[in-house]
Amino acid sequence: MESLGFDFSEHKLTAGVDEVGRGPLVGNVVAAAVILDPENPIAGLADSKKLSEKKRDALYDEILEKALAWSVASASPAEIDELNILHATMLAMQRAVLDLSVKPEYVYVDGNRCPDLPYPSEPVVKGDSKVKEISAASILAKVVRDREMKVLDAQYPAYGFAKHKGYPTQEHFKALKLHGPLAEHRRSFRPVRELIPE
Repeated sequence: MESLGFDFSEHKLTAGVDEVGRGPLVGNVVAAAVILDPENPIAGLADSKKLSEKKRDALYDEILEKALAWSVASASPAEIDELNILHATMLAMQRAVLDLSVKPEYVYVDGNRCPDLPYPSEPVVKGDSKVKEISAASILAKVVRDREMKVLDAQYPAYGFAKHKGYPTQEHFKALKLHGPLAEHRRSFRPVRELIPE
């Protein structure tokens, strides 16, 4: 994947950061940070949403094996309700970068703003399809969050979490109305809040 005008030559230890799960009504918002090894390239990196589950899983294993450093962090539904989804997302991204075992020289963050970091950083709109480090981070975050939804689905099969991953689908709305919100639901999100008794 081309870096589309982003020059990495001056920054050897470049981290990419992305998140998954801002839109769902349930579960954590998950962020990942990755520093790739230029000597150990990974073919096929792309925006995680454009890859099949099978391809994401294969790349996930390859990223863990080949990256110089990687980290996955999250913010909980309680933190999302307390801070709001934007600030909780920034917190998860900050945690992911600070948890890296290698300190980056520069950080590219997917989106239009950066969390508060002790390193030079730059937001990149649609970065998951422009910067390979962000693509790698998007894959880690997506695989981890999807697996969390499968665990939740096994605990609460009536909600269909394995299928819709917690996003506000008709199936999810129907289950919410029938069975009510779970502790893992984001109570500050209106479709959930409206179903909580006064």
